[in-house]
Amino acid sequence: MNAEIIVKYSLVVPLYNELENIQPLYSKVTAVMERIGEPYEIIFVDDGSTDETFKMLAEIYDKDAHVITLRLRRNFGQTAALKAGFDFATGEIIISLDGDLQHDPEEIPFFIAKIEAGYDIVSGWRQERTDAWLTRRLPSRIANWLMSKLSRVELHDFGTTFKAYRREIIQDIQLYGELHRFIPALASWSGATVAEIPIKNSPRQNGKSNYGLSRTVRVLLDLISIKFLLDYSTKPLQFFGPLGLIGTSLGTVLGVVLVFKKVILGEEVMLQHGPLLFLATLLILTGIQFLSIGLMGEMVARTYYESQKKPIYAVREIKSRRRKSVEAPEQTVKDLSVGAVAFFQ
Repeated sequence: MNAEIIVKYSLVVPLYNELENIQPLYSKVTAVMERIGEPYEIIFVDDGSTDETFKMLAEIYDKDAHVITLRLRRNFGQTAALKAGFDFATGEIIISLDGDLQHDPEEIPFFIAKIEAGYDIVSGWRQERTDAWLTRRLPSRIANWLMSKLSRVELHDFGTTFKAYRREIIQDIQLYGELHRFIPALASWSGATVAEIPIKNSPRQNGKSNYGLSRTVRVLLDLISIKFLLDYSTKPLQFFGPLGLIGTSLGTVLGVVLVFKKVILGEEVMLQHGPLLFLATLLILTGIQFLSIGLMGEMVARTYYESQKKPIYAVREIKSRRRKSVEAPEQTVKDLSVGAVAFFQ
């Protein structure tokens, strides 16, 4: 593919030990993209596979100029693999899908149509899942309901990788942990518009699933992080402050009551109200700690945003008759070595 051609679509496919699925997936994706007829690239990210996955990718790369292959030094996880692909993508619209053939490439045009209708992110919704009910579908349903309520983004299925993004949206989001499933929630902070379309959930034909019930625990922990980041990352004192005030106030009230009983009524507080005295002391100390954590969080947040020059707002569009005084610098290619990524030509 000519390097001067402006790529319209970038497809990012993370892979881990998917040797048997690569060739059929590549054939299906290529057939769909050729029908669309716009410049495209397929970015396969080998997330430290231990089988012959990368060897197969290298063979495909040699035959097709649309293909780009990234090979991570070890298995960093799906979020890191997706981030590597997103960083390297140059298309105006970026589409991610799994490499296990459970996502049907024939549905890619539906995602593109929704993006071109004006949405920033289009997420797939596996309405009829084929996974095991107890270990996959039930935990997923609970997690998706919690994510929707806490993030205030009305999606039925946060977990699927099959999504389409405008490039300027996805490349501004920092990903780590298991945060790839929370991209719509993270993007909603900057006002990104999110849509959802039903997709098929085909059963895995080859290979072994790399996901299990243990992942649900990690997802729930990340959900707590996301809730805090979305609502309180710039104002941590508003989260810890009320807890501190409530604890300190209750402890103070109990303390005043106990002092009254000791001084005015002459009661032996330690003997008659020992547990209550201990509770009052504990509430006051805990309240002070929460207030201190909130204040330290405020200082850390201000240091972070000011030193990194992080914006506290996001602009969708600018209409102005004021002429630019300085030309915008040329965009530079991000250094993928930060994520321990090795790119093989």
